[in-house]
Parts: sequence; C-alpha cells; structure tokens
Amino acid sequence: MTTDPEPGQSPTDPVLQVLVSERRQVISVAYRLLGSLADAEDVVQETYARWYAMTPEQQEAIDVPGAWLTKVAGRICLDLLKSARSRRERYVGEWIPEPLPGGTEWISGSSGSAPDDPAERVGLDESITMAFLVVLDSMTPAERVAFVLHDVFRYSFVDVAEIVGRTPAACRQLASSARRRLHTSRAAAGPAAQQAGIVREFKQAWEAKDIDALVGLLDPDATVIADGGGLVSTVLRPVEGSEQIARYIVALAERVPGLKVLERVVNGRPGLVAQRDGVTVTVAAFHVEGDRITHIWTVRNPDKLGPWRGAQPLS
Repeated sequence: MTTDPEPGQSPTDPVLQVLVSERRQVISVAYRLLGSLADAEDVVQETYARWYAMTPEQQEAIDVPGAWLTKVAGRICLDLLKSARSRRERYVGEWIPEPLPGGTEWISGSSGSAPDDPAERVGLDESITMAFLVVLDSMTPAERVAFVLHDVFRYSFVDVAEIVGRTPAACRQLASSARRRLHTSRAAAGPAAQQAGIVREFKQAWEAKDIDALVGLLDPDATVIADGGGLVSTVLRPVEGSEQIARYIVALAERVPGLKVLERVVNGRPGLVAQRDGVTVTVAAFHVEGDRITHIWTVRNPDKLGPWRGAQPLS
C-alpha cells in the first residue's frame, strides 16, 4: 500500500512526510502482533483510512501523528487477535505465522525509549524469527500486544496502557507473564553461520535421501510442523522424533519428484525453499540449537507464500 497525498495536500507537507515515513513502523508492529504480512497490510490500510477520515482540524489537534498511527494500529491488531482465536479453531491443520523472505531491513522501524532492564530488550532481528513468532502466537492477545510494544518496540507502559485499555501496572504484569512464557519455551539459537552450515547439510542429506545423515542432524526430540491450510496436502499433526522425521521427508522427496530446493533467508535465519517449475511451493524455517535441528516449520499454504515471488538467494 502506498500513502498518496489527499486532495489539497502537497507532497512536501511535513505531516504527510511523517505519515509516509511511519508506514514502515506501523507494518513492522502489525506483522509481529499478527504473524501475517497480509493482515499487517490490511491494518496499515485501515489505520491510514482512519487518519484521512478525520477533518483537518482533528488532524491538527494530534501532536504526534506517528504515535497516533501506532496507537490505532495496535488497537486494530488487538481486536484482530481476539477474533483470530475462533478463526484458528476452523483452520485446517496447524497454523504457522506467514514466513518472510530475507532479514529485517524492510520491516524494521524506529522505536521508543529502551526499557531500563536489559532483560526486557528484544532485538528487531530476533523478533521476526519463526521460533519467536510461534511463541508469541501462544500468548493471550493482551500479553502479546503489551510484550511486543514494550520489549520489542520500547514503548512505555503508559503508552501501552492506552492501547490495551488497562492500567500501566497491569500492562507491566502482562509483559512479565509473556516474557516468562518466552523464556521457558525458547532456547537460544546458535550463530547464523553455524545454522547455515547445518541447514545446508540437511538439504544435501535430504536430496541424497540419506536417512542416517538426516537423523544425525536432527535432535532426538525434533518436531516438524506443516501448514497447508487445507488448500494443499500436508500432514495435519506434528511429526516428532528424528527417525520419524527423516523417514517422512525422504518419503516426501520420493512422492514429489522434480522439486528444486534452494537455500534462502527465512525470517532472518537460514532456511530452505522448495520450488516446482520456478514457483515456490514450500518454505521451511529451522531452529538450530548447538549442532542439531530442534524444530522445522514448513509453510505450504499458497495464501502465505505471496512475498516469496522473486525472493533473492541466501548470501
């Protein structure tokens, strides 16, 4: 979506320049809150529509347009998160956040002041990894909004309270609860270069249909979760255990010949993309701890693969 000038607005209007510059911040917040780029784009569109629906006098009364945009977007996201619960119950199979190609350059934005406690700081690059987003999806809507806005984007709990509709003290407790959930659910990943090497070895073993090599790269308790959304065939439940996963993916390679597997950056981490006739049909994100793969998330739902048209190779 682009933010075009409204009738009577000059492209050099300082307020318009703020609106345009803040778009990246709004979509950055919305993606982390919703786990869907398509939904984040809709939030951006609705947020700007509400701005332009106001009279010039109402717009002029807003001291910080960027803060207003984030506040409105946060409230829209909170409503969407609440309604998503019922939608997920009707979703066919497992739901995985929409994967993004590349790193965080295009979806990072400015943020407020940093929290005083270093334990409450989360980098923008870390906050779009699939492992991080999956844990966010397990939080309550209020926890997720409070945690993302405060710990990731550095907004004060006073600002967060205006969005969540609770007191600053209550928002502090929400973020603290979310932080505990994150720390108990997620182990730190290894260095990116090491992850890339292990994912590359996984790709080579998969192409060679080498079950023993695959088992050696997988944690004994590894898990594969696939998301087809009922639109394409895939397993509807997690596949658990290194040997079971190895046999499953080798059988998959035999059933679906002609796939081209490419190394790509998926949500800022080394991953794999499978293409058929040049069209991306599967995106796989990995979580690597030490020298073993502990989690693989594979997205096959074509509605979630739009951003992968024209994605660039892993550098």
